[in-house]
Amino acid sequence: MIRLPGPDGALRPYTPRATPAPSVTAGAHTGRQRGDADGAPGWRARPAARAVFAAAHVVADPLAAGAGAGAGAPGAVDWEATLAFRRHLWSHGLGVAEAMDTAQRGMGLGWPEAATLIRRSAAEARAVGGVIACGAGTDHLTGPARSLDEVVAAYEEQLAVVEAAGARAVVMASRALAGLARGADDYLRVYERVLTQVAEPVILHWLGPMFDPALHGYWGSADLDRASETFLEVIAAHPDRVDGVKVSLLDAAREVALRRRLPAGVRCYTGDDFHYPELIAGDARGHSDALLGVFDPLAPLAADAVRALEAGTTGRERFHDLLDPTVDLARHLFQPPTRSYKTGVVLLAWLAGHQRHFAMLGGHQSARSLPHLTRAYQLADQLGLFPDPPLAEARMRHLLAVYGVDS
Repeated sequence: MIRLPGPDGALRPYTPRATPAPSVTAGAHTGRQRGDADGAPGWRARPAARAVFAAAHVVADPLAAGAGAGAGAPGAVDWEATLAFRRHLWSHGLGVAEAMDTAQRGMGLGWPEAATLIRRSAAEARAVGGVIACGAGTDHLTGPARSLDEVVAAYEEQLAVVEAAGARAVVMASRALAGLARGADDYLRVYERVLTQVAEPVILHWLGPMFDPALHGYWGSADLDRASETFLEVIAAHPDRVDGVKVSLLDAAREVALRRRLPAGVRCYTGDDFHYPELIAGDARGHSDALLGVFDPLAPLAADAVRALEAGTTGRERFHDLLDPTVDLARHLFQPPTRSYKTGVVLLAWLAGHQRHFAMLGGHQSARSLPHLTRAYQLADQLGLFPDPPLAEARMRHLLAVYGVDS
């Protein structure tokens, strides 16, 4: 039994579960060696019913010089622990979405570190047979962009890194473009120039302002209906250059309406961390694939759930049985300010034993309150997400002690 503080600060007893969920212990491991063939013992098959990516966090190196010096400081990354976590995701059959906002792009991870992360993760993916897509944006620009040409050149520079690494590119929303554009035509011009020169079809990312306030009014309007029309116009102009779109607006009805208007062959990757079960399950008129930050902590359950869809009606029931109960945890992790969800994601990785500490680039481990963190622990424990529940409990006790709580 452990005593956990609630929202009112009062300590209440909680008894952790004794064993993890079956999905968590279904043979997957993080120790795959370079050169192992896909499907090596202990590795799960990739889901065939949907394309599924987990946007992965990075593991900070708290012992590096300058670590924790602030959000503007260069990120100190523990490369081996970071790559080991990606092997964990691949071992469950998920793809890795690399160098996205879950990896603290723009919140502690600068472009030089992101470029290294892309190269190293892409090389690891080739070595172990993992699927990977990597974020390309404009975040290396310092100060406001002076022209649309400068924004295009910034996209070109980062896309060149992703393409040279042999990964699929995710064209991320640009703060520089959002700050410079004077309307929809500016977005159309920039994306026209970017899409006409990509080497392979890309994933376009529409990240809502709840994740990044600097992206308010993206696609030229704060009116989401008008913004959607511009977004669809960009895609319709070059459907052969767009593998799919990642929609992160936390609005299920809007995502469904948008995906029904996509050109044939263009996927809709849900980035909706509130409504993902219903969007992935879909309906008679289609479904969403997935590229989700919440699948970082949910990897074993999420992968098993999506694999279940391959079994027809019975499998669909199992999909919902596995995935629907995870929504309470997702909504908790992504509650406002939504951009701070990474703190809960890293906490759960530490409690699950995927890293040795609860530290983040730029000191963002302090972005959530202790009651928020303890509730995340409780919800994750109830789902059976921790491979070693006693270890998770012991680490939770250590965290409580740091805050002066006798658990």
